[in-house]
Amino acid sequence: MKRHTWFLVFLLGISFLSAQECDNTLSGRIIDFHDGVPLEGARITFNNRTIVADATGTYHINGLCPTTYAFTISHEKCNSKVVTLDMAKVSSKDFYLEHHLNELEEVKVNGANKTKTTSAQEETIGSDILEKYSSASLGDALKNITGVSSLNTGSTIVKPIIQGLSGSRVLIMNNGVRMQDMEWGDEHAPNIDINTAGNVTVVKGASALKYGGDAIGGVVIMEPNKVPAKDTLYGKTVVSGAVNGRGGSVSSELIKGYENGWFLKAQGTIKRFGDVEAPDYVLSNTGVFEKGASLSFGVNKFTHGWDAYYSFFNNEIGVLATSHIGNVDDLISAINSQQPAIIRDFTYKINNPRQEVTHHLGRLRYFKRFEELGKWNTQYDFQYNQRFEYDIRRTEERSKIPSIDLELKTHTLTSDFTFDSNSEFLWNIGGVVRYQNNFADPSTGVRRLIPDYDKYDAGVFITGEYDLTNNIILDGGVRYDYNRMDAQKFYSKSRWTERGYNVDFSDFITGDFNSEWLTNPVFDYHSISGTIGAQYTYKEDYEFRFNYAMAQRAPNPSELFSDGLHHSAARIELGDLRIDQETSHKVSINLQKNTDKWGWEIAPYANFINDYILLEPVDVQLSIRGAFPVWDYRQTDVRLLGVDAKVYANWHQDWRTDHNFSLVKGKENKSDTPLINIPAPNFNNSVTYKKEDWFGLNISVESQYFFEQNEYPPNLTVFSPQQQENVLLEINTPPAAYHLLNTDTSMEFSLGEKNKLKVGLTINNILNKSYRNYLNRQRYFADDLGRNFLLRLSINY
Repeated sequence: MKRHTWFLVFLLGISFLSAQECDNTLSGRIIDFHDGVPLEGARITFNNRTIVADATGTYHINGLCPTTYAFTISHEKCNSKVVTLDMAKVSSKDFYLEHHLNELEEVKVNGANKTKTTSAQEETIGSDILEKYSSASLGDALKNITGVSSLNTGSTIVKPIIQGLSGSRVLIMNNGVRMQDMEWGDEHAPNIDINTAGNVTVVKGASALKYGGDAIGGVVIMEPNKVPAKDTLYGKTVVSGAVNGRGGSVSSELIKGYENGWFLKAQGTIKRFGDVEAPDYVLSNTGVFEKGASLSFGVNKFTHGWDAYYSFFNNEIGVLATSHIGNVDDLISAINSQQPAIIRDFTYKINNPRQEVTHHLGRLRYFKRFEELGKWNTQYDFQYNQRFEYDIRRTEERSKIPSIDLELKTHTLTSDFTFDSNSEFLWNIGGVVRYQNNFADPSTGVRRLIPDYDKYDAGVFITGEYDLTNNIILDGGVRYDYNRMDAQKFYSKSRWTERGYNVDFSDFITGDFNSEWLTNPVFDYHSISGTIGAQYTYKEDYEFRFNYAMAQRAPNPSELFSDGLHHSAARIELGDLRIDQETSHKVSINLQKNTDKWGWEIAPYANFINDYILLEPVDVQLSIRGAFPVWDYRQTDVRLLGVDAKVYANWHQDWRTDHNFSLVKGKENKSDTPLINIPAPNFNNSVTYKKEDWFGLNISVESQYFFEQNEYPPNLTVFSPQQQENVLLEINTPPAAYHLLNTDTSMEFSLGEKNKLKVGLTINNILNKSYRNYLNRQRYFADDLGRNFLLRLSINY
């Protein structure tokens, strides 16, 4: 009986289906989600039927029943899509496919890459170089880029210099966030773990208006590798050790991706070094202890996505002990004799003077694509930066209290929309608002170098890129920024009068505290930046770029308010309330040829900066903590003229040579006086041998020649209490030229089917040369690093 019942149901079902009128139709177009271009040849597959779209992307399907169908839409180089439709309710439907798959895939930079701008001079370094510098700093790695050098305080505090400009003129973007970490001090290194980056791009100059209009020097853009939208689990661990400093680092990351776009990424780094050594002696109190970690998760789809990111960075850095001097004659002797006054045995202990910096960064980001229109991005980020600077003080108990205790909190909201539906014309519009609060703890017992302040920023920009012809691209943009600085600062009445503030800024005084004035300086700045340029490609191998950029930069808190001993810098710094914003006019040209056999690039530039803010030594002052040079801020009109050039040649499938040269000249316009801290010309040559069949063997030998900087400002004449006469203090005299040889070797071994082990050995300063770098602020007191062997192990799994 039961079998008869099922048979009856089956017959009724057939009768019902046959009774349906399967004469429904479905029509529409299959087009690119990104720009609305019709996808000719796209296929719709269902129930063993296949329909092909015509040249306009149009399709027609007949003979459909009023029921639900699952249609599979596919096209070459697109992600296939399955769409379920109820044909009782639908008769027309446009299907959009994701044709720009590169935005979902992991990005790997090996030389050629998508540029951040069309016409500016820029260059990118990829994961291989970053891995090599896993135990070093961002500034060390960036020196691989032509035209980029560094301003050092010893071997651990490294700030990038781009074509002669550094500090607040160089903007650093870390995973989409503009770093706010007290970059206004020469010895304030970026609070960044280089191991979080997949690639780093340097844009030379202020052409990347999206990131900021005040980047007169340039923009450093650190980006992580994207997580592919597929089920995957992978990671990497890099272990490195160094003989010089007798330490090393461990960095590890683990990434989990899902086909639905979800991802999770975790990363951590720990680094520990003791005192580093010059060829002839230990550089006492130069150890470093660094810890960093980051976590991100979110959804990465083509049409939309979001992610959350958090990073923690803590760095304890020793400041060279001999750089803190007890009296004027010791300072004169240290700078003029070129011999360190303090040499101790090696230790891992970090004593005063030292820095301890902690940086927290949190970010929430969301994006959405709109059909045949473009992509909207919005982001909120928060940064908390705390800086302690410890000095050698009169008692052990007081030495435990930092001489400088600063807390910097920054909230930023950014949003922009990229209109990219027109393949010939792309433009981007956006804005930013930011609030920043700095608190200088008064309980240190020391006059606060930087005051409490609130800072408000707002900016809007628009940029565009137009394909004029197949080989000519034009780009341009304009940006407006508003900045307000609202500070609360105590000035000694003697200093207030000495600098003439009683005449110009008497309205700033809000309170009288015996020998001090309490003041409330408030400054507003309106800045305009703009850029225009062109890129011309000739016969595919030749490329010509031209760019003009005008940029304005408001002064930072250090330039305005510095007033006292900057302990970790070992100098007295004096800001000036009269300092106004800088205005830069930069013209740059880039001409290059690239082939498989050989290539070259020459990139001259001229940067004219009105009201350039410079910090220079003007005197020596004795305080209760010792004798220190006095450095003063002032403004003047300057010019920077330079050229970056490089040549490479693949002489054989296994042999390659690279040659890089960089030159920049900086002078004041009226007096023709050379600017301080301008990089000396340098010439870099390397020979590389590769043999992929021999476990990926890669051997390179590098020759670095740094010319003597023969253009520098005049030295100072100071009074020597011991000699009872004025003597010449050669504080500006550059050291002699020097030549360094380095080598790097690496091999790669398979560990199972998917895992790989890469072993590398680097030897820096092979000949153990004694030298002093003009851009190292501790060159006054000691030689630079001696020979160093670095071993690194990288495991990909």
